[in-house]
Amino acid sequence: MYGITLEAPPPPPTLPPVTDHPFHPSREAAVAALSEFVPRAGRTYAEGRNVDHGPGRRDAVSQLSPYLRHRLITEEDVLRAVLDRHTPDAASRFVTEVFWRTYWKGWLEMRPSVWTAYRAGLGRARNDVQTQSGLRGRWEDACAGETGIDCFDAWARELAETGYLHNHARMWFASIWIFTLGLPWELGADFFLRHLLDGDPASNTLSWRWVAGLQTRGKHYVATAENIAEYTGGRFRPAPGELHEDAASLDGPPHPDPIAAPERARIDLRDYSALILHIDDLSPDWLLDDGLTPLVTFVLAPPEDATPLRMSDRVQDFRRAALESTVRRLSSRLGRVVPCADAGALKAAVADLGAARAVTPHAPVGPVAEALAEVPTERALRPYDARAWPHATAGFFKFRKHIPALLAATRGIEVV
Repeated sequence: MYGITLEAPPPPPTLPPVTDHPFHPSREAAVAALSEFVPRAGRTYAEGRNVDHGPGRRDAVSQLSPYLRHRLITEEDVLRAVLDRHTPDAASRFVTEVFWRTYWKGWLEMRPSVWTAYRAGLGRARNDVQTQSGLRGRWEDACAGETGIDCFDAWARELAETGYLHNHARMWFASIWIFTLGLPWELGADFFLRHLLDGDPASNTLSWRWVAGLQTRGKHYVATAENIAEYTGGRFRPAPGELHEDAASLDGPPHPDPIAAPERARIDLRDYSALILHIDDLSPDWLLDDGLTPLVTFVLAPPEDATPLRMSDRVQDFRRAALESTVRRLSSRLGRVVPCADAGALKAAVADLGAARAVTPHAPVGPVAEALAEVPTERALRPYDARAWPHATAGFFKFRKHIPALLAATRGIEVV
């Protein structure tokens, strides 16, 4: 049928060994981390989420972001688990943070040109680095953690060594990068994207824009010595005048008008005989449960062109191992597994199917979506995304009004 041989699935594709990660790249590890965090999702999180005591001492925060980024677990998994233990009011701080991730994705889905503009700005900044020795020196020192600003240098090294930073440290870091070191924000966003295990095109790009004052026009985030000392428990105390605390926000063009959010097509998954698996959604169970029975599954390797520079080995190893663990977990349901090294190989493999049809979980704006752009495949949108993304038309506070209804839908409660 369709030129595909029905046969027992071979062993999962062999991928490079994983280095020593603070996060194990599997759904099992994600579920265990979620279960361990759930008791702290109420008051403990609300009262301690802004405090960064350093690596290994983050009892208040969830550290679920590397798993959510690749949907080893989903936002719905997290919300349901938390709300099975806490009331929406008690866990409101944490629930709001989960929806920030959803909001950023929806916002960028309706304004994909902002991602394109970021990539173009990064290209210009890279050219400037090549021609301006002073800029190049500051950029190299920042990336190496050799600026002489103790807190910043510690965070740069921590990020490179672990693939993770506390959210508050990310804000301080971005602010110092932009306003104290005077570096292009696009280079900073790229530095994060290269090193963060949870590096997400929407959350990363738009958060850097927010710190710079480009996302919420005229509102920027300036790191202060007092705030850093307070919320690091005194671990860092920048000297007076060491940080530029009176910086003005950056200027830039207005937001583009939003386009329509992606819509969820009504498709009969029984008509499809191939699945495309990618790093933006490693929980394709919902497609399999809804009737998809693939004869073949194409596994798209993590894109190598997400950055003009070299992606961290730690990030790429994590992503390859996460793909491998997903193939292993679902091996009895995937049919024949075919690794595809890049978009060209995937396009050729799908074309070889002849009349067969391929489906893949929708990939949000970013490198994976770009890789899939020319591949003939049905992009299946999750109901959660289809419900939430259309509300990301303006600022988060307007979006937040819809959270109660979105929560009710997630929990299967009828909203009257």
